[in-house]
Amino acid sequence: MPTQQLPGYLIPLAAELGVRPYYGDIHNHCDLSYGHGSLTSALHRAKQQLDFVSITGHAYWPDMPIDDPSVAHIVDFHIKGFAKLEKNWPEHFATLSRFHQSGQFTVFPGYEMHSCEHGDYTIVLRDLNQCAIVKGDSPAELLNRLVSVYGDRALAFPHHIGYRTGARGINWETFNETLSPAVELISMHGCSETSLTDKPFLHSMGPCDGANTIHNGWNNGHVFGVLGNTDHHSGYPGSYGHGRSCVYASENSPAELWQAIHIRHTSALTGDNCHLFAKLGNATAGDIVSPTTNAVVDVEAIGGSFIDYIDIVKNSKVIKRITPAITPCSVGVYDSVLDTILVLELGWGERHKSHDWTGNISLRHGEILAVEPRLRGPEVVSPLDGEAREHHDRIECIDGQVDFAIRAFANPNNATSATQSIALRVRLEPDATIVADLCGQRIDIKAERLRAGALSGNLGTIDTPAFRFHPLPQPEQWQWMGRLEVGPLQTGDWLSLRMRQTNSQWAWSSAFFCR
Repeated sequence: MPTQQLPGYLIPLAAELGVRPYYGDIHNHCDLSYGHGSLTSALHRAKQQLDFVSITGHAYWPDMPIDDPSVAHIVDFHIKGFAKLEKNWPEHFATLSRFHQSGQFTVFPGYEMHSCEHGDYTIVLRDLNQCAIVKGDSPAELLNRLVSVYGDRALAFPHHIGYRTGARGINWETFNETLSPAVELISMHGCSETSLTDKPFLHSMGPCDGANTIHNGWNNGHVFGVLGNTDHHSGYPGSYGHGRSCVYASENSPAELWQAIHIRHTSALTGDNCHLFAKLGNATAGDIVSPTTNAVVDVEAIGGSFIDYIDIVKNSKVIKRITPAITPCSVGVYDSVLDTILVLELGWGERHKSHDWTGNISLRHGEILAVEPRLRGPEVVSPLDGEAREHHDRIECIDGQVDFAIRAFANPNNATSATQSIALRVRLEPDATIVADLCGQRIDIKAERLRAGALSGNLGTIDTPAFRFHPLPQPEQWQWMGRLEVGPLQTGDWLSLRMRQTNSQWAWSSAFFCR
């Protein structure tokens, strides 16, 4: 089911400018090159929980360490993957075109280059009739060749930039803002915002280097927006918690999304479809602004759960922290009804097993306003690990009832979640009841019970699959809006926002750049 959009009354600042958030993943993989899962399956999954997508093929690696026997197994699957993409590339456009729906679901072609010297780049093409894989051994060479073939209808952005330079991390000396209007901040590799984050680099390629962070790039004068993508390797674009891009555009079309990315009207997310939006005068996050003696920022935030805090960051220093629990200010105005977010989480049980959940959710004395699937794929980066899962989950909202059939795997360890979730934006009357059928188990829950805290249960005894209904946030706990003075801005300064939720999901805005 397509993403259901936030209504104008929840995003008044954005609506006033004629834009709204669209959510996508433009860097992820399947068996188009090396990886698991079919292209068709990947596009089905993308369409279920995203507004736009690009499925990325692994294309080439000009400085691959072919003479190092210790990594011969890595070289081998790359060479085979590149050859597979060359073979599959011409015919895969028909599949992309079949899934593209004008105004509803946008599909971009895309492929990837690896580089030890310059870092890895994802190349995205705007239109589905752009059928040539254009290569270049450096960002400058790649830009020249893309422009000669596609003009302004191609871009390339660095990803997993936090690895050290020379080991497939970003090389700021060869970074080109014309080629790369945005940079990937978060993926399943880790978070590259700063040296220390909640999402560290844990892959075998190594840890994050402080020189190769988003903040360091901005501090050194580079101007670029931020993206989040999964870099998922098992045919699961938008896999929950791994990364997601939010693009602010007037409509869901290739031209409008493309333009918005080029002017840096983007945010990076981990999982929840959040809205983190800011205005400074007539400018929005991503814009270039003039120096001023006392900047005033309007902030609009819609979370996917309880908002922990919102930071305003200037030149890497936190200058304001908004804590809705201390200074509440919801966006909407409510009377006796409760606008809230109802989350059903499914999974747990005995390790190395899965369970096929079937059931439905409905409300008594309430209304379901929107449905947001929060579905995960397997935690796989290397094609030598894991396996393809061609199972397709189903989530449908018909006549006020959400029906679902979802496969959830047990958590592989005590630190990695494999659970699957459905989030509902709902409106509840004071005497509302949530009614659920979970694999034949009937559950009636008073909304008052979930206001007090989460409710959990098992389908059987200990170590059987389990469920959890998350606590219901009040509007002022998942929404915030306000105006803040942030002091002077001088040439060379930058200002950005980030938001943390209590469910450990994050959002980061692009920066305002003072020039």
